Amino acid sequence: MRAKRVIPCLDVKDGRVVKGISFVDLRDAGDPVEMARLYDEAGADEVALLDITATTENRKTFVDVVERVSEVLRVPLVVGGGIRSLDDISAIINAGADKVCINSAAYYDPSLLSSASKVYGSQAIICAIDATRINEAQDNWKVCINGGKTITDTDAVFWAIEAEQRGAGEILLTSLDKDGTKEGFDLALTKAITQAVTIPVIASGGVGALDHFAQGILQAGADAVLAASVFHYGEISIKQVKEYLASLGITVLLDKE
Repeated sequence: MRAKRVIPCLDVKDGRVVKGISFVDLRDAGDPVEMARLYDEAGADEVALLDITATTENRKTFVDVVERVSEVLRVPLVVGGGIRSLDDISAIINAGADKVCINSAAYYDPSLLSSASKVYGSQAIICAIDATRINEAQDNWKVCINGGKTITDTDAVFWAIEAEQRGAGEILLTSLDKDGTKEGFDLALTKAITQAVTIPVIASGGVGALDHFAQGILQAGADAVLAASVFHYGEISIKQVKEYLASLGITVLLDKE
């Protein structure tokens, strides 16, 4: 069985790691380079670095921060935010990223996923999907873009299927409803996506306890679980997560070579 991954996420604004609730009410959480180094040493399987205001501020991703973070990591680095073109992807990968995460630009121009996967390989291209529940009575979620500020008419499950068909090698799925709440993943949303695609799905948004990580994997079928605030503020360690998952029979990499 392929090992499940535990991924800390560094949301960056103005060169600092921040965390809020549903992408707003942000508060400072630390220096991205130092935090990335600590997470690498703590056993993270990958580190995600997201420039959360690049799209809404209509600017390119912070290449300088990517370069500095990549220098301290031994594990793969995932970078997203403000990526709009093949040139942007090239700049980020040349700066040290192993994977790029594309959200709004892919939504506006799905062919970017196709062209990017042909150039860099699908394993390097992640389609980020931010989603919000529209109908409480029925499981129905819509795609959100522009840093979660715009709710589209596009069904999140249908968009995930198209993203895979376009060449995305992975889905980073975030529930805007759960983000920062510490109530746990939106398991219904995550399961709907994992059952609709064959590529790996990273579950994101809502972790507040150890059992939430396990639920994302065992109940919703996620291939990786991503969290931010519980790691940033020392509430849960990556080691605790991995040992807990292993105790439930979930395959994880407990020791880094």
